[in-house]
Amino acid sequence: MAKKKQLRSQSWFGREDIYGFIYRSWVKNRGVPHDQFDGRPVIGICNTWSELTPCNTHFRVIAEHVRNGILEAGGFPLEFPVMSLGETLMRPTAMLYRNLASMDVEESIRANPLDGVVLLVGCDKTTPALLMGTASVDIPAIAVSGGPMLSGKYRGTDIGSGTNTWSMSEDVRAGKMSVDEFHEAESCMHRSHGHCMTMGTASTMACMVEALGMGMPGNAAIPAVDARRNVLARNAGRRIVDMVREDLRISKILRREAFENAIRANAAIGGSTNAVIHLIALARRVGVKLDLDDWDRLGRGVHTLLNLMPSGKYLMEDFYYAGGLPVVLRELGEQGLLHKKALTVNGNTIWENNKKAECFKRDVITPFEKPFKKNTGIAVLRGNLCPDGAIIKPSAASPRLMKHKGRAVVFEDIRDFHGRIDDPRLDIDENCVMVLKNCGPKGYPGMAEVGNMPLPPKVLKKGITDMVRISDARMSGTAYGTVVLHIAPEAAAGGALALVENGDMIELDVAKRRLHLDVPERELARRRKKWKAPKAPMSRGYTKLYVDHVLQADKGADLDFLVGSSGANVPKDNH
Repeated sequence: MAKKKQLRSQSWFGREDIYGFIYRSWVKNRGVPHDQFDGRPVIGICNTWSELTPCNTHFRVIAEHVRNGILEAGGFPLEFPVMSLGETLMRPTAMLYRNLASMDVEESIRANPLDGVVLLVGCDKTTPALLMGTASVDIPAIAVSGGPMLSGKYRGTDIGSGTNTWSMSEDVRAGKMSVDEFHEAESCMHRSHGHCMTMGTASTMACMVEALGMGMPGNAAIPAVDARRNVLARNAGRRIVDMVREDLRISKILRREAFENAIRANAAIGGSTNAVIHLIALARRVGVKLDLDDWDRLGRGVHTLLNLMPSGKYLMEDFYYAGGLPVVLRELGEQGLLHKKALTVNGNTIWENNKKAECFKRDVITPFEKPFKKNTGIAVLRGNLCPDGAIIKPSAASPRLMKHKGRAVVFEDIRDFHGRIDDPRLDIDENCVMVLKNCGPKGYPGMAEVGNMPLPPKVLKKGITDMVRISDARMSGTAYGTVVLHIAPEAAAGGALALVENGDMIELDVAKRRLHLDVPERELARRRKKWKAPKAPMSRGYTKLYVDHVLQADKGADLDFLVGSSGANVPKDNH
C-alpha cells in the first residue's frame, strides 16, 4: 500500500516537539479540541469582507456556510482576512491594488498551515486578485462568488448597476433628468446585498470563475440573497476537503483549455473588457501562454447570446432564472466551441456539468443559431497608434461607428478632461474622436475605468449618445459605447498615444482590426523628441513599487516580479 501523503498543515500541527506545542497551543485558545489536529485537511476561508467593499458585506454569512460544509466533510476551517478591494469607493482605482491584494493572498497562504482554500470573491478586483495569489501558491482552491444584487427598480422600470448610472448621468447633463430624480434612483438601483447585477466586471468575473472550472456549477448567476447561493457555498466547503485529499491543485484546472473556454464564454455573455487583462495576468501566474491575439482569434465567430445590460436589456437575476451560465456553456459545447474535457473543481469535466442545462427564457439567453448579436467577441486592434494592441467590445458599441475617421480632440489627462468637457466653447462635434492620455497602468496610476468618457453637453443636446473614444484606460464593465481601450504602450510609457495632437485624423476600422493615426512618421519622430515622461505620482510606498514594476495592459498589468509561481513550500519555523 502506498504511503499516505502528509498534508502540508502537519508540518505545523503534527509535531510532538516544542514547535508543535507552539503551533497548536495558541489555536486552542478558541476552544479547539486536540483531535482537530489529527491530520484532517486544514482549509482556509479567504474572506474579502469589508464595510468599505459594499459588494462583499454579506460575506460573513457566506463564510459560515462554507465553514459548515468544511466541518461536515471532516475538515478543519480557519477563516482569514485579506485586503478587500472596494471598486465603488477606492481611489484612485481599485485596479492599482489588485496586485497588492494578490501578494497578500499568496503570502498569507504560504505562511500559514493551510492545505486548501475557499476564496470568497465578489467585487471586481477581489476575484482576479485572489485567483492570481492562490495560483502562485498552487494549492487546492475553490472560488465562491458573492452573487449579484436583485434587479434595480425605478419608477416601473428595471435599472442596472453602472449602465443606468452612466445613462442617467448623461440625462442630467443633457437637462432630461433632475438632480432630485437622480438621487432617488440611487436608492432604487442598489436595493440588496451583492455585486453589480449587470454584466459588469464583477458578474463577468463570476462567469469566468465558472467557465474556468474554478467554481461550482451555478456560481455565476445565483443572486446574493437567494438561499441557493448559501447552498453553493456549503457545497464548496464540502468539496474543498475532498480536493485536498485528491491533491486537485489549481494548476491542474487552470490549463490552456480552461482559458480558451473562458474567452469564448466571455464573448457569448458580452462580458467586460476587464476580463482580458485579468485572464492574461492569471494565465501568466500558472505558466500558460495567453495573449491578446488569443482573445481575437478565439472570439471570432462567437456570438453574444445573452441579452443583458450593458449590451442588452435584462439583468443577472433574469439570467439566473433563464438557466444561467450552464445554458451558455451548453450552447458553446454543441457548436464545438468548448473544450469539453476541461476539468473543474467538482471533479467533473465542464461538459459533464453542463450538457443537460435547460433554457427557460430564450429572450434572455438566445440560441446560437439566432443570437442576440452576431460576431461580437472582443476585437483586438493594431496600428501605429497601438503597436502592442488595443481592444474594443463590439457588443456594446454602435455599428455605425465601427468604421470611422475623425478629428482628434485631445485631453492630456483626466483633470484636463473634467476641466474642459462641459465647456460650451470646446471645439468638438459628434464626428470627432475623443482621445484621453495618461490613464494607463503607470499614468493614472492603476489604469482607472475612465475610458468611457462622458460626451460633451453640446453633443448630448443634439440627441447623440455615442462617439468614438480612445484611451489607454479601462472601461467599467457596466459601460457601453464605441470605446477603444487598453492602448499599449500607454502614453505615460512613451507610446504613440502620447504624441497625438488636436486636429490629427484617426481611423478606426474594427472589421480590419485597424487603429491608425494619420500622421507621417517623420512628424511623429519630431514630436517624440519633444516628449517628456510625466512626473511619478509617488516617491515612496506601494504606488512607487507599482509604477516601477507594472507591466503594460497587453501583459495583464501584473507586476513583473509576480509573474509565475513560488509554490506552497513550507517555510522555516518561526522560533
